[in-house]
Amino acid sequence: MSLIDRHTGFVAALRDAGLPVSIAEGLDAVRSLRLVELTDRESLRAAYAATVVKRPAHRQSFDTLFDLWFPAALGGGVAAGQEPEASAPAVPPARPAKPVPPPLDPEVQARRRELADLLLSGDDAGLRRFARTVVGQYGQAPGGRSWFSSGVLGAMSAETLMAGLLRAVLTGEERGGIAERVARQTFGDRMARFEDLVATEVRRRIAEETGLERTARMSVRPPLDQLDWGRAGRADLAALRREIYPLARRLATRLTARHRLGDRGRLDFRRTVRASLSTGGVPLTTHHRPRRPHKPELVILCDASDSVSSFAHFTLLLTFALREHFTKVRAFAFIDSTDEITRFFAPGVDVADAMTRLAHEADLVWINGRSNYGHAFQVFAERYGQAVGPKTSLLILGDARSNYGDLALPAVRELADRARHAYWLNPEARRDWDTGDSAASSYGKVVPMFECRNLSQLTDFIEEIA
Repeated sequence: MSLIDRHTGFVAALRDAGLPVSIAEGLDAVRSLRLVELTDRESLRAAYAATVVKRPAHRQSFDTLFDLWFPAALGGGVAAGQEPEASAPAVPPARPAKPVPPPLDPEVQARRRELADLLLSGDDAGLRRFARTVVGQYGQAPGGRSWFSSGVLGAMSAETLMAGLLRAVLTGEERGGIAERVARQTFGDRMARFEDLVATEVRRRIAEETGLERTARMSVRPPLDQLDWGRAGRADLAALRREIYPLARRLATRLTARHRLGDRGRLDFRRTVRASLSTGGVPLTTHHRPRRPHKPELVILCDASDSVSSFAHFTLLLTFALREHFTKVRAFAFIDSTDEITRFFAPGVDVADAMTRLAHEADLVWINGRSNYGHAFQVFAERYGQAVGPKTSLLILGDARSNYGDLALPAVRELADRARHAYWLNPEARRDWDTGDSAASSYGKVVPMFECRNLSQLTDFIEEIA
């Protein structure tokens, strides 16, 4: 594969992974290649990163794809265009017919001692060569079907080497002190580096057998800002919470700004008439009373049915974040009935725990627990309609799929007219709106509806309502 092919394939893979790489940035990357030594992979990596990576959150995906499209070795472990190094023996051929050796195997013990020496010295280049070697020995499944990291990591068991490493560096030092904590952190980082090198080598070998494009698609997750709420795990939710808080501040600022700019206060009749005397009684200029500054109020109405359960996690995250920026925040959830869930948002409560309490304690089921937007909206209007007023921003979150039931559009229209602002965030892709039992367009005519499946689209929504 030529350098041009690798460049174009690499840039295409970055775009497929969700990194926004423009044509101009791709050309900047090509120009930067004239200024670096192409055989120096780290300089090449730095040149590409400087020209195509815009956000720190994108760096991990970039590094994964770079290692696939510009590998450090070919085949059994020989660096591209080089002979095997004298200090690093050539990787022995894989032995697919032999299972992963047991822990007491002398060969495994010798490899573990070699790994311990590398972790102790912090030799990154040696650790990279070692990872390449042990993947060739222990990374292939029986029968040679594919490559896996688990066999290598299980055979090496790097975490079991910690005690010996600590003994080697803490001779004469008091255990349990700061020296031990620093040593544990250092060796922990080196072990994590070894695991990353093993994973990179496994991906490289898989890519050589199955193709770069296919391996790239399977290896790279979308960046956090483009991760669909439905695919977010518990660790993702923790990261999303950190990202949502600044977005919540921006959303509150937008809503407050619209309130400030759209309302000049009540007409001051006396001042207006007095000013009109200078123009023959014609009120060319109107005067208004000063507006009383205040934070807006927020009402969130969220679909909590199984079809959007992951989106409900996002709703809770957003509600937690928005709580600090509004005078009053009231949250409601519905399936085929509606209940207030504000009580679950106590300070310090974990989102997962709040979801568990919501599922067991909230009264969201009327008959069969299937989505019924019409009945849910009617219940909300009858029981909690007073929560929406002229100072309220109403935010509805749901996929607008009502199982072909009544939509209660008059009730929704009344709520939207009563509120200062009303918006609907839909977690479904726009292409799926109005398919099957979706009533997205019907509700969208009453309340402005926005596709919101990830942080990037939430950011776009906040910018659009400015």
